[in-house]
Amino acid sequence: MRRFYSSLIFCFVVLTAMAQGWPKSYSGVMLQGFYWNSYADTQWTRLERQADDLAKVFDLVWIPQSGYCGGQSMGYDDLYWFTNYNSSFGTEAELRSMIKTFKYKGIGTIADVVINHRRNVSSWTDFPAETYNGVTYQMTYNDICSDDEAAKNGQKVGPNKDTGEGWDGMRDLDHKSENVQTNVKAYLKFLLNDLGYTGFRYDMVKGYSAEFTKMYNEDSKPQFSVGECWDSSNTIKNWIDGTGKTSAAFDFQFRYTVRNAANASDWTKLGQQNDGNYPLISKNYENASYSQYAVTFVEKHDTEKRPDADQDPIKKDTLAANAYLLAMPGTPCVFFTHWKAYKQEIANMIAVRKTVGITNTSAYVNMASNKDYYAVQTTGTKGKLLVVVGTGAAGYTPNGSEWKKAISGYHYVYYVSDLDPATIVYPEINTEEEKDGEYAGVPAFCTMEEGERCAFFEAPVSWGSQIFVWAWMNNGDGKDYLGTAWPGVSATKLGTADNGNSVWKWTVTGAVNPDNIIFSGGGMQTENMKYTNGGYYFGKDGLKATVTATAIRHIDMTGQPAEHAVFDLQGRQVGTTKSSLKPGVYIINKQKFIVR
Repeated sequence: MRRFYSSLIFCFVVLTAMAQGWPKSYSGVMLQGFYWNSYADTQWTRLERQADDLAKVFDLVWIPQSGYCGGQSMGYDDLYWFTNYNSSFGTEAELRSMIKTFKYKGIGTIADVVINHRRNVSSWTDFPAETYNGVTYQMTYNDICSDDEAAKNGQKVGPNKDTGEGWDGMRDLDHKSENVQTNVKAYLKFLLNDLGYTGFRYDMVKGYSAEFTKMYNEDSKPQFSVGECWDSSNTIKNWIDGTGKTSAAFDFQFRYTVRNAANASDWTKLGQQNDGNYPLISKNYENASYSQYAVTFVEKHDTEKRPDADQDPIKKDTLAANAYLLAMPGTPCVFFTHWKAYKQEIANMIAVRKTVGITNTSAYVNMASNKDYYAVQTTGTKGKLLVVVGTGAAGYTPNGSEWKKAISGYHYVYYVSDLDPATIVYPEINTEEEKDGEYAGVPAFCTMEEGERCAFFEAPVSWGSQIFVWAWMNNGDGKDYLGTAWPGVSATKLGTADNGNSVWKWTVTGAVNPDNIIFSGGGMQTENMKYTNGGYYFGKDGLKATVTATAIRHIDMTGQPAEHAVFDLQGRQVGTTKSSLKPGVYIINKQKFIVR
């Protein structure tokens, strides 16, 4: 019951602060629930299974744009807004289930909203027509900015120039267009009222005027709104003001001061400007009056180190960086890879933060600064927190006997005053990596008809929500037997094995069998494998068994005596037969069953 009452109080606070874009004196912490190409780690089903642990720590989880984008995608080439939510991270049913579970556990889900630009179906200017609640929504060439690349390539576009920075990756939407406004408003309400999102993270907000974010927020009324205005603190402040303070913004300059300090091992840089910019939460910038609207972070998907690109990462001391982040005002947003690496320690930091009562508008005082360590005292509603970070953090001694050590780790220490550290309750977090199910045999629902040519594939959970098949013959031309581009054609999901893995089936088309086959999904793929008719392949292990064809008998069971158990294709008993039948696969009253 305690959770219920606190949720009511929380909702009241949010609703009364809604006009200000982000609640004042908000004590919540957000998780960025993905990283670049995190197709395996952050499937909706995987995130949902972590809901109990996440609810102990985080109040908000920001997830990728969740609509279908025409193929494997992180969502920034958005295509469908209303009708197709089978994305690279899972199905629409799985998305809805995750959001519902998060909400039940007290977590708000933040949607990644990409409305600066939009992908086309097949050409420069064709957008999908989508019917939702009896209304058809569709954009046309007239909704594209007149200075978009489409115009330079001889395509028809709208009459208005872009109200922000242009981007040549996709079609820049003209937010002056009444049709664009109608589509966006309906889309945002769909995210909130139908899918169940709590708020929005607006992508690339410098691409269109802030007045439109104001318009959309006032219309849809999200509980939380934060924009990606990647620029100087003055530009970010002006954007926040331009939204009528209906939105917060990421505090990019906070991130850069932390990067500067960690990478240079010079912790004085935490109190210095980055290229002439103090962070939004800094006392040296507008007297910290924009702290309420500052979502602080130390890493995200556009700055992390990637296998294919060295973006702009924090190269060391990410744990100390998080310790500083979680001790300061603003609303902290923890990066998923940092959470994965340091779950229990980050959970402990957040427990201290919340016990002390630090909010996004808490006051802080710099206590010490030198190259080896930096110390800051932040005053919460229930006590004070002193954070010391840096290579020399362990050697720093606070002034005054009131400071008691709460937690410490590699290059960071937390001290508290005005409360007993023994009263801090630290959540127990499952730090074990989620493992995919091990091979446990061929499920009963894997069946073949006589004469059928097919293959089965058991995909570990981390392989995503759709499996593809690439098959070819050894004829030397290197061409795909299926005549399609990589990754081939979609396999059909049969069900879920007892170990939690999904099981897929692919049926051969054409007169000739392939010689070789590859299964792929979620950024993973098998090796080149020999095609075996009826072959049951398991992840990267390859061929594990062969399913043999069974004659399927069509029979009307009406009025026959009960003899055998009948199972559905998931292996669950659904009744008994009404005739003496041999074990096998049957079509009974137009439905397929297994008798055994």
